[in-house]
Amino acid sequence: MPFWILVASYWIHLLATVVWLGGLSLMALVAWPALKQQTLAGNQWASLQIRFAPWANGSLVLLLITGFVQMTNDEHYSGFLVMDSLWSQAILVKHLAFLGMVLIAAYTQGWLYPAMERTALLAENKPALAEAEQTKLARQEMRLLRVNVACAVAVLLCTAVATAI
Repeated sequence: MPFWILVASYWIHLLATVVWLGGLSLMALVAWPALKQQTLAGNQWASLQIRFAPWANGSLVLLLITGFVQMTNDEHYSGFLVMDSLWSQAILVKHLAFLGMVLIAAYTQGWLYPAMERTALLAENKPALAEAEQTKLARQEMRLLRVNVACAVAVLLCTAVATAI
């Protein structure tokens, strides 16, 4: 593979990583605690989520494409699911954690956020009924956010292991 294509792949991969993990960190470490302390309104939280979703999705696509380019050009790569080294094991775990992040994003955007929007509409007419559901959905969202952060940490750890070899 030409040198500059590989350079561009690494550069785009790093940028996509910064966008994805930076946004995830912002949500987990800044926005969610602000929401819990009631210094961030629920509609601001929803607005952050809506604005971040296209960036997150685009980053995941770029990470997938550029990661494939980098992996297949690595001297340690022996073939699909060939587990002949610590490098290949670290890459497998990294890909499983990445898959977890993709599944969480799909579930959150495809089911959880729409459920939250429906519950917000229900709250306008039946606030008591909606409150319990909103609490349940908020807890589920926080659990998913924590699992997503754990997957992101696993991706970074596996990247460090694979890079160190």
